[in-house]
Amino acid sequence: MGARLARVRPRVWGIAVVLLAGALVGGWFWVRDSSLARVKVVAISGITGPEAPDVRAALDQAAREMTTLHVDEQRLRRAVAVYPQVKDLQVEAKPLHELRISVTERQPVALLSAGGQRVPVAGDGTLLRGRVSSADLPAIKADALPAGPAVTDPEELDLLSVLADAPAPMRRHVDRLERARTQLVAVLRGGGPDIVLGDASRPRAKWVAAARVLGDSSSQGASYIDVRLPERPAAGGFDTLDQPSTSTVG
Repeated sequence: MGARLARVRPRVWGIAVVLLAGALVGGWFWVRDSSLARVKVVAISGITGPEAPDVRAALDQAAREMTTLHVDEQRLRRAVAVYPQVKDLQVEAKPLHELRISVTERQPVALLSAGGQRVPVAGDGTLLRGRVSSADLPAIKADALPAGPAVTDPEELDLLSVLADAPAPMRRHVDRLERARTQLVAVLRGGGPDIVLGDASRPRAKWVAAARVLGDSSSQGASYIDVRLPERPAAGGFDTLDQPSTSTVG
C-alpha cells in the first residue's frame, strides 16, 4: 500500500503544478486585459501641423481601448496610417494607467510642382498633400504629380535626397532645385548666386561648403557658387559648368 501511495504522490504533485501554472497564466491574462490596468491618460507629443488634432484623436481613441500591460503598437500605427506625415511611433507604458506616445514626423523638404499644382513632399518621396505647412519650401519641377502616395521617379527622388540633406536654415533660402545641363543647381531666393552642386553625391558637405562661401564677404556679387568639390568651393561667373572651378574661396 505504501509503495502504491509513493507512486501516486508524484503524479498528484505533477497535476497540482500544472493546475497552478494554468491558474497563474490565466490570472495574468485576466489582469493584463482587465480594467485594473486600463489606459486612462494618453500623452502624445511630436505631432504638428493642420491635422495634428485628428492624429491625436485617433491615437487617443485607440490607446484607451488598451491596457498598460497589453499595448498593441501595430494597432496604434494602423490608427494613423491614413496620415502620411506620421513616420513612426515610440510608445512607453507607465503603469498603472498612462501611455506615452511620441510621434516621429516626416518633414517636408520640397514642393513638387506640375501643371500649376504644388504638393509638399518628404525626403523619402512621401506626398504630404494638405497635411503640412508649405511655406519656405524649395520647388522641384515634375512633368506630372504622382497618382499614388509617393514619388517614384528616380531623378525626382535624387533631387529630394539632396534637399533632405540641406540644413533647414539653408534650405529656406532655396527657391528651387533644378538641372542645368548635366548639373544640379540650386537657385536662391532674392536673386542670390546660384549654387552648382554637380551630381547628387555628398550633398551635406556641399550645402555646408555653400553656406560657408555665402557667409564670406569675398563672394559678394558672384553669380554662382561652385561646390562640386566641397573641399574647394569657388565663387565666380557661370560659364564653366562642365568642369569644376579652380578658383577657391577660403
